[in-house]
Amino acid sequence: MRLWKVGRALTVAFITAVMVAGGVFYGLVVLLDVQEIDHTAKLDAKTLFDLVKLSFGVVAGSGALVALVVAYRRQRVDEAGAHREATRLHTERFSQAVDKLGSDSPAVRLGGVHALAGLADDAPDDSQRQTCIDVLCAYLQLPYTPDPGDGPDHQEEHHRYLALRKVRHTILRLIGDHYRRPRGSHRSWQGCDLDLTGVTIDSDMNFARAVFSSGVTFARAVFSGGNVYFGDAKFSGGSVSFNGAEFAGGSVTFNGAEFAGGSVYFNGAEFSGSDVYFGNAKFSGGSVSFIGAEFSRDTMSFIGAEFSGGRVSFFGAEFSGGNVYIGGAVFSGGSVTFDRAVFSGGSVVFGSAAFSGGSVTFDRAVFSGGDVDFSGAAFSGGSVDFSSAAFSGGSVTFGATEFSGGSVAFGSVLFSGGDVDFGSAEFSGGDVDFDRAAGPVPRGLLDAVGSPVPATVVLPSSWLPHSG
Repeated sequence: MRLWKVGRALTVAFITAVMVAGGVFYGLVVLLDVQEIDHTAKLDAKTLFDLVKLSFGVVAGSGALVALVVAYRRQRVDEAGAHREATRLHTERFSQAVDKLGSDSPAVRLGGVHALAGLADDAPDDSQRQTCIDVLCAYLQLPYTPDPGDGPDHQEEHHRYLALRKVRHTILRLIGDHYRRPRGSHRSWQGCDLDLTGVTIDSDMNFARAVFSSGVTFARAVFSGGNVYFGDAKFSGGSVSFNGAEFAGGSVTFNGAEFAGGSVYFNGAEFSGSDVYFGNAKFSGGSVSFIGAEFSRDTMSFIGAEFSGGRVSFFGAEFSGGNVYIGGAVFSGGSVTFDRAVFSGGSVVFGSAAFSGGSVTFDRAVFSGGDVDFSGAAFSGGSVDFSSAAFSGGSVTFGATEFSGGSVAFGSVLFSGGDVDFGSAEFSGGDVDFDRAAGPVPRGLLDAVGSPVPATVVLPSSWLPHSG
């Protein structure tokens, strides 16, 4: 903030003081109900002495006011100078740390990483903290030479690769450590943007319960503000864990990420106040687990994701609020499980998803509330299993769903309440099995199946038209 000139500051201060004094005087006159001033009174020695004291008091008050204004200005100038000095020192340290990151020596680079993390902790303001974080993320995004192997002809290159990988892993570990700290506390980076777009994670990256584990950690990371980007990141080996992570603000993006190997865990993660995107992500190997995750607010999107290999599990996940979009996803291989998942609120959309291969299971899933929509989904291959699922509330829609291939099983499903609708569904091929299903026939199912019932569709005898 720019300071006023002394003359202007003193003028404003005097005017303010006079107005305040006048207001106080007027208030006292009103309070004491003074009617008029006695003009016949004579000026005696006591009154004269009181006037002299009053004059000196006014002069002393004016001097105090001047001193107050000057002291205020001096304090502001000192604060501005201290901020400039802190900024200058921060800039010098920043330049030195960045120079270290560009060193040919992995050990010197490692020192630069720790220096930048320390600078982010001590930054005079949020913008300079964000700059330090951006540089660390940019280092992770830089291209690097893949591991040449540990053969006798490549030992030196292999050792250098391992040393530089240690630098990258240290950055990830430091990021996890700072996102684990409560927002507003010293060394907390919560609320800052984190851009890991295109980063390759090719070894163990444990982002949860890091206090007792080794390696790189995001222990119980809390994403409560800012934006976090893993778009186009490649998870190609090792183990990456977001177990117990909390997504409570901002947005988290895995759009276009590739899960091609290793394991990625979101077990027990809470999605309660942020938008999380897996749009166009590719699940082609390894395993991705959302076991016990809670989806209670805002949006989670798998639109356009491709499940062509590996295993993705939503075992025991709770969908109690917010919106989860899986519409447009392609399930062409691998295994995706929603076993024992609880759909009790919010909206989960599988509309226009393509089930053309692999295995998707909803074994013992509970549909007790909210809306689950399979409208326009195409089951043309692979197997989809709703065995022992319970439809007891909410709305589940298979309208305009196309069953043209593969196997879809509703064996031992319990339809005991809620609204399950197969209106306009098409059964043109593949095997659809409602054998051992219990409860009333779902709305629109018999019309969609047609008469006679195709050999590829198995219904309980109590649902057949002739059984009345």
